[in-house]
Amino acid sequence: MRQLSMTPLCLLIGLSTCLPAWGISFQTRLENVEWTVEGDKFECRLSQPVTDFGVGEFVRKAGEQATFRLQTQGRWLSPGSATLLAAAAPWQPGRSDINLGRVGVSDGNIPFNSSQAQAGRLLAGLLDGRSPLVQHLAIQGGERVEVRLLPVKFKKAYTDYLACTAKLLPVNFNQVRQSRIGFPNGGVDLDPMAEAKLQILLDFLKSDPAVNRILLEGHSDNSGSRLTNRDLSRRRAMAVMSYLEAHGVPAEQITMRFHGERYPIVPNNSPANRAKNRRVSITLDKVPEQAVEKSPDEPALAPKATAPADPAATS
Repeated sequence: MRQLSMTPLCLLIGLSTCLPAWGISFQTRLENVEWTVEGDKFECRLSQPVTDFGVGEFVRKAGEQATFRLQTQGRWLSPGSATLLAAAAPWQPGRSDINLGRVGVSDGNIPFNSSQAQAGRLLAGLLDGRSPLVQHLAIQGGERVEVRLLPVKFKKAYTDYLACTAKLLPVNFNQVRQSRIGFPNGGVDLDPMAEAKLQILLDFLKSDPAVNRILLEGHSDNSGSRLTNRDLSRRRAMAVMSYLEAHGVPAEQITMRFHGERYPIVPNNSPANRAKNRRVSITLDKVPEQAVEKSPDEPALAPKATAPADPAATS
């Protein structure tokens, strides 16, 4: 319900009109407060509808910590910087609000996203009976606006939310979309670290069948001749491809390229740097099936002259 901000007594007795304390206030009446938990192996959401405003929710994606955000049914908040508080409940006299800092506000139906650290403190505050509170200015007229979630019924919902987060994958697509497999000893065999990285990748591929294209690009340092280095980069890419195929990845989803020493990520001026350049970069993609059908004459393994995507990859 959109209403004038109320004093603690007004909140307790449920009156909707009292002397204004903070301009326009959005919150749900105590008797109507509900928390909901939704999610899957990619994302979990812990939400409370806010009457006449929209939803306040905690969102945790696989491989990340939670953030807190607002979703609006209309454009209430002006672009700028809002104040985020873990506010003391009106029925807890003597406690002060905890200012968690500023959060940027933008246009759109999700104008507000906290940091992970701020969301963690809000969750701790809710367990302690505090309310997430956003204070800002209205988009029209500059009137002060506050949006408040209430801690009523939170602990049961939080238990369900933790159960959801326990089933999240260890990584999300953005975190595994580009990765590197190293060959620090100069050979072409996968070491235990490489196999561990590939196992994480395989677990994700099994969980997200929408990922249907894998690009492997082999690289070497500049220690040998160009022909030797090109062959080393090919054999390294082949080692990764063989491992993926042996663990169930269809061969038709894999494209392999090899570049020799052409694309170092660091100068080949020390043993440590040369070890970094001995690698296979892996790029995952989600491509509509009708867009990936190959011509029968297209070769499966063909080195390309284009620069690889590896410089943006994560270690």
